[in-house]
Amino acid sequence: MLMSPGNSPVSRPFIEILLVEDSEPDVLLTQEAFADARVPNRVHVVRDGVEALRFLRCEGEFREAPRPDVILLDINMPRKNGLEVLTEIKADSELSTIPVVMLTTSQAEDDVVGAYSRHASGYVVKPVGFDNFLQAIRAFEDFWLTFVRFPPRA
Repeated sequence: MLMSPGNSPVSRPFIEILLVEDSEPDVLLTQEAFADARVPNRVHVVRDGVEALRFLRCEGEFREAPRPDVILLDINMPRKNGLEVLTEIKADSELSTIPVVMLTTSQAEDDVVGAYSRHASGYVVKPVGFDNFLQAIRAFEDFWLTFVRFPPRA
C-alpha cells in the first residue's frame, strides 16, 4: 500500500516496472518473481539501452508506454550500456525523478561508483542460482513495492 502526503493509504492499480535486460534467463526469472508479488505490478521489458530510452520517451512502437514507477537497469548491454542510459535518464528533467536500481552481474568497483555518481537509487548484484535470484527480487519487492513512495506519474 502506498501512502499519500498525509500518510493516508493511496491505492494504485499496480506498480509499473521497467526491466532493461538483455539476458533472456534473467528476464524470465525476474518476471516469475514479480508474478508472485504481493503488490500488483506490471513488468515491461526492453532488451537494451536504446530501447529503454525509446520506451521512456514514448517513441515509435512505445508511444503508448506508461511511465514506470521504478526502473531495473542492467549495466552490460548492447548498443547503449546501463551507465550511459542512467546518465541520460538523470539529465532529462521529465525522467530524472524515476528511481533507477542497477540490477547487474558486475561487481566492479568502477561500476558501483559510476552508478551512484550518476544518481542510481541502488545497486544490486544479481545472485547466482535460481533460489538466490528469486530471494533478491522478493527483497526488492518488499522494500521498493511495499514501503517506498514514488513520485506522481506525469
